[in-house]
Amino acid sequence: MSDELFHSVDELLAAVSTGLPVPAERKRLRLAAGLTPAQIAAALRVNSALVQGWEDGSAVPGPDIAPAYARLLDGLAARFPAPGQQAASAPAPVQGPATPEQQAAPAPQQVMLDQHPDGSLVMGPAAPCVQCGQPSVYRAQGRPMHLGGFCRPAAAPAAPTTQAEQPVPAPSVPVAPATAPAPVASVPVRPTPTAAPAAAKARRATSRPASRPAAPRPAAPAAAARWWPMVALDVAEDGTWALDVPGFPVPAGMKLGDWFAWLGTGLPLRIERAHPSGRGGDGTVCLTAGALKQLGLPAALPGTEKALASLQAKLAKAAAAVGMEVSEHVGPTFHAFRRAGSAGGQKTSVRVVVAPWLGQGDARQQATSALALPLATAPDGTVDGATFARRFRAFTTDLGVAPGATTATTGMALLEAVRPRVEWVKDPATGEWFSHLREGALPTGDLCVPPAAGARHPLTRELLSKGEAVCEEEDYKWWARELTAEESVRPWAVAVDVCASYLSVTDSLRLPASPLELVQSPDWNGGKTAGLWWCDFTTTAVDELLPHPATFHGRPPTGPGWYATPTVAYMATTYGFDPATITQAYLSPHTVPLLKEWTGHLRAGYKRAYAGLGLVDGQGPEEFLAAYAVHKDTGTDPVRTDALVLAGLYKNIYKGGIGKWADSARHLDDQAWLEKVAAAWSYRPEIRFHIIAAARIAAHRRLRKTLQLTGRAPFAVNVDSYLYATDAPSPLELLPVKDDGTPVPGALRLGIAPGSHKHEASIPLGVVVEAMERREHPSKLVHHYTTDGMAIGPEQTGTDDGAAGTGGDDEEGGN
Repeated sequence: MSDELFHSVDELLAAVSTGLPVPAERKRLRLAAGLTPAQIAAALRVNSALVQGWEDGSAVPGPDIAPAYARLLDGLAARFPAPGQQAASAPAPVQGPATPEQQAAPAPQQVMLDQHPDGSLVMGPAAPCVQCGQPSVYRAQGRPMHLGGFCRPAAAPAAPTTQAEQPVPAPSVPVAPATAPAPVASVPVRPTPTAAPAAAKARRATSRPASRPAAPRPAAPAAAARWWPMVALDVAEDGTWALDVPGFPVPAGMKLGDWFAWLGTGLPLRIERAHPSGRGGDGTVCLTAGALKQLGLPAALPGTEKALASLQAKLAKAAAAVGMEVSEHVGPTFHAFRRAGSAGGQKTSVRVVVAPWLGQGDARQQATSALALPLATAPDGTVDGATFARRFRAFTTDLGVAPGATTATTGMALLEAVRPRVEWVKDPATGEWFSHLREGALPTGDLCVPPAAGARHPLTRELLSKGEAVCEEEDYKWWARELTAEESVRPWAVAVDVCASYLSVTDSLRLPASPLELVQSPDWNGGKTAGLWWCDFTTTAVDELLPHPATFHGRPPTGPGWYATPTVAYMATTYGFDPATITQAYLSPHTVPLLKEWTGHLRAGYKRAYAGLGLVDGQGPEEFLAAYAVHKDTGTDPVRTDALVLAGLYKNIYKGGIGKWADSARHLDDQAWLEKVAAAWSYRPEIRFHIIAAARIAAHRRLRKTLQLTGRAPFAVNVDSYLYATDAPSPLELLPVKDDGTPVPGALRLGIAPGSHKHEASIPLGVVVEAMERREHPSKLVHHYTTDGMAIGPEQTGTDDGAAGTGGDDEEGGN
């Protein structure tokens, strides 16, 4: 007990000796100014945990920090006196004659940096900041000034300052960065395009307004604004450090050791957790070519083992001087960190991305930065650090996670972020923390059942060797039928493609969360239980002009087979299949909408990206077709270019994430695959089967309703691309509409929203007939013709088809 008392007394004496107010008053002053612990920590070059310790009395500022901290608190006390305290009784700083503007102001106002009309910051030659005396290139009312709250403390306590020299509270929403082409807010937000083609503006003016405009990026609460996911470090023209985030602390010097010291100061870099039970992520510093040159690092990643080892040693030596370490393998991305208890400061970890090195190195190094390279590629084709940082911040704001090594791993990381599998609880008896699976979490282990074990699993090989059936829920592949007499006289074949078909079904889709269990004579339960059902659809009549809804090849099944719940439910409700005939099933005792939150993040990011390209919900068919025809014409506009890059990335993430459920991991041998992939929680082929089945059934439902309303049906289908015979090279004649001209819900409609359709190509019907006579599938012609029916050469074609499983033609279409 005596030791505790002595310790308390020592803390009290230390606090008195520094001349600081009591801890509770420190916190009151910070809150009154609207500052966060991270902002104060960044200004004082300490960890934010220390600031919180100073405010709750568990820690005391050291003698090197106390004077600067005291100066900050004195300034705040002058601006924000305690309740009931007379302004005259408070220690007043020496002030010069008040200007008319100061006399008219009822209270000190938050300082905003000067901006040009386009929102960019006014910059000038580096000059002493009127608040802290350190050089600043920014201006506020024409005077050199840093963003409030991030000024660097003076080397020694300063004399009483004038009103203009008092620290200024940081605005809760930082202003735009000086070097970024687009404004940056406390939650990085891509602005909508400032200019659009004149024709597009005219179309929007004459069409009906969007009924559901794309949602803006969610605004974070004020408490969350203290973190930035990434900052780009560059060198200004005058040779000083330049960052693309306003008011961000800069390294104290220009050497490699100064840079590592800066990384270890507890920078306000962090990816906030997307769920209370989840985990956040390390913040990232991106080095530009200018920063590399200033730090004495090579412009290109060394290509030999000897040179790479020399670079590793150089970085490790500079880091060790300030108690830091670097990753064992250095490449385009690596980590700089300090372990708990190491000399030099608090535990910290920062991810480093070297923009000029992206895409370089060996196969492993290139793989770890595969998603970073397109994010860093500027409109002119160069790899640019500021571009990467801007897009990275937009990406993390949209999805809540950082881009991973691949689209598939990023999709799984997003699922863990928004729906954590594990939560930690404290044992009230022992005080120790332990983890357990949250309700609805997927367990680990090889949980495959024979009908749905995936193509590479030994269970599948065993069944196929015996001639037994396995589940074959896949997208439609290469289905076609003979043209009807009415279709054969039409001059055109129009191809339409479903936009984000998987995202149109995953929001509320109930999926198996627990291992499947074999059940004899199962209770159908109206399709509320996720699982695989042994069904015989051979005698169930379906629409002859459409592909069979239950098979991926579109032809009627030749015998019973295993089908996922969405397929069975559709066959029962639409075509009268009797579920009482089901003899056995593999069912999940726990069925949940597993991808609800995951879908919400991806759909929102997808829609925001396309909104930046002029494609939003509620557009009329003509307006959408016109906007879609030019949406890839971004020129050098950074806003549109960013939107196009992010839209493509989001598409590939949801498709790659769905394909991950049945990962074949061809780079692993069979035994390693069983141990590392099949036993992982993310290997659940039956989940992928449910998603694919639901998307295929949703597409068939739209095709069937369109057929019922218009008498028009596709004569060829591949994945979610449909070919119709038409009288004009346009899909407008295919759209069923109400009497008022609005689209019919649940039928074919044009738009960018998940489940809507876009116009892929228009092909002369004669060319299609010739291909079919050669026994070629006509969908192979889609990428050889424009939407106007013009033929293009093979060298001009290309698809952005993404992965939902195995690649190539098995995958979903471009959007």
